[in-house]
Amino acid sequence: MSASVPVASTAQVKAVRSFNRFYTQRIGVLDPYLGSDFSLTEVRVLYELAHRDQPTASELGRDLALDGGYLSRILRRFESQGWLARSPSPADARQSLLKLTDAGHAVFAPLQQRSRDEAGAMLAALAPAQRSQLIEAMKMVQQLLRTADSPPRQRTVMLRDPRPGDFGWVVQQHGELYAREWGYNEEFEALVATIVAKYIDKFEPTREKCWIAEVDGERAGSVFLVRRSATTAQLRLLILTPAARGLGLGARLTDECIAFARATGYRKIVLWTQSHLLTARRIYQTRGFHIVQAERNDAYGKQLTSETWELKL
Repeated sequence: MSASVPVASTAQVKAVRSFNRFYTQRIGVLDPYLGSDFSLTEVRVLYELAHRDQPTASELGRDLALDGGYLSRILRRFESQGWLARSPSPADARQSLLKLTDAGHAVFAPLQQRSRDEAGAMLAALAPAQRSQLIEAMKMVQQLLRTADSPPRQRTVMLRDPRPGDFGWVVQQHGELYAREWGYNEEFEALVATIVAKYIDKFEPTREKCWIAEVDGERAGSVFLVRRSATTAQLRLLILTPAARGLGLGARLTDECIAFARATGYRKIVLWTQSHLLTARRIYQTRGFHIVQAERNDAYGKQLTSETWELKL
């Protein structure tokens, strides 16, 4: 018996269609592309021809998911205008290699520049933090839809020691992510920079450690375990990028801290967090940490409830 596939609700379908209408209108593709005489599909074909090394029509049709007859009509139009040249394929006599002529490149170049200008103007209207948020959301849409269309793939996940550039990345990620998701101001980024600088300046290799998480070769998270006293360690700066969530990395980074602290001879681990960071709190709670202090705290431009947690080893 085949497994049933969950059906999207009416509200979810309406939300997707609403987004499609908004975005296609926003980037000017509902009518002729960016005020030109070309349709969006024709520009997509021009783009591929300009950036590929002599593809065949069947390759274009497959990769662009275009009907063969429709693509053939587009190519005939381009050829009649002198924008496209064909040559026999040495690998298959039934196929022709396609190449934009100089005239074709001259037609495509202003379209590409206009598209770049439109994208730049759209981003220029946003604050820097909003631009980053928009780009991350776009990446997430691509990732989710590609995952839905493809069989699950094995992600390559690893934890490693920090390398040059990693510490700056940790500070940047905390500043950007907490501003975007929780509205923190620059005071929080300054705090993280201070913590990282102290770790580098006072580093005790036998008592302290930092882990950098990578997913598919890209930095995706971090955590620090630092010396608080001879018997107490402190877990700090646990963070994951949005794309790395759901892989169990937060739990794995926390477990590494606990194992290192035990092996080093610490008797207790403490950490400081905020009550609204629910995912992190669940990780700590399931590993035996408990709250020993909670207090209201006006910081980073927010009214927060700060919590101190500890785990006896």
